Amino acid sequence: MGERFKLLLPFWGSAMDGVVDVDFAIAMGKLGGVAVLNLDGVHTRYEDSAPVIQKIAEADRSTVNTVLKEAYREPVKPKLIAERIKAIKAAGVPCAVSTVPARAEERAEVVQKGGADVYVVQGTVLTARHSSRSYHQLSFDELVRACDIPVVVGNCVQYDAALELMETGIAGILVGVGPGAACTTRGVLGVGVPQVTATADVAAARDEYMRRGGMRVAVITDGGMRIGADVCKAFAAGADAVMIGTPLAGAEESASRGFNWGMATPDPNLPRGTRIHVGTKATLREILLGPAKVDDGTQNFAGALRSALGVCGGRDIAEFQHTEMVIAPSIVSEGKVFQQAQHVGMGKS
Repeated sequence: MGERFKLLLPFWGSAMDGVVDVDFAIAMGKLGGVAVLNLDGVHTRYEDSAPVIQKIAEADRSTVNTVLKEAYREPVKPKLIAERIKAIKAAGVPCAVSTVPARAEERAEVVQKGGADVYVVQGTVLTARHSSRSYHQLSFDELVRACDIPVVVGNCVQYDAALELMETGIAGILVGVGPGAACTTRGVLGVGVPQVTATADVAAARDEYMRRGGMRVAVITDGGMRIGADVCKAFAAGADAVMIGTPLAGAEESASRGFNWGMATPDPNLPRGTRIHVGTKATLREILLGPAKVDDGTQNFAGALRSALGVCGGRDIAEFQHTEMVIAPSIVSEGKVFQQAQHVGMGKS
């Protein structure tokens, strides 16, 4: 996003209620990344969202969907949107917030007045040419012109759709449909594209847009990354940053202390997510920056990325994006017979 928004770490925390609350956003900001607060979530519906998060986390499998739907019936309060943004900014860290497209225009003013640094507009799939007979279609051109802060949109997985979105003036684009650990879109809708393919296609659109004279639009691979290897492959495929959710749900600082559910999980008509339990694994610092206490790649993502750059001869992410990639399904099992037999390292199930 150029000089408008810079991070020390190219890591974004997904706008998942079980992960990101105000305290988590502050903690991640202090480590050099940014965590996106969901403006359609419980943190802007309730003055005190902690008991609601706890109730969702403690619900049994047979009742959790009902508990989720009930929790999200409470309306979003504009006053809380402003308060949450100001609380994050008061800590001296970057603030990014996410909204559904249908509310993007009406919330733009309160988001900017509150002091947010980035405005994320997020849906299952977004396009510059969506049409509907039932509601007003959001114009990204108009939204970008109305905002003094960078606008990031998503999600997208295809070259042509990405290029059209970039031509509206957006600053960043989220890549991915259904890869997240808590997402069920691929099962409910049958829609999705593998993340490396999707990232490479959207990155190619970014490069073509720049060739035509446009600014560099940040490509942010969103979801489907569990370990450091996944993160590194996203950057090699062309990502400028990654957005992660479930690995951060396992941080001691996460809002739910070990649970995660997707943004579309509480949809009253067609839920496209589920609540999952990942447990508390480590501190946020250990997950992002290390030092890693385990050998399975779930900690020290920044260290993994730096090492991968060095191994592949990339002096920076821009060079690393030109790394040759091959399809090698056996690469994680080749020569690992003892690890698999003993269920250690890369042999853990």
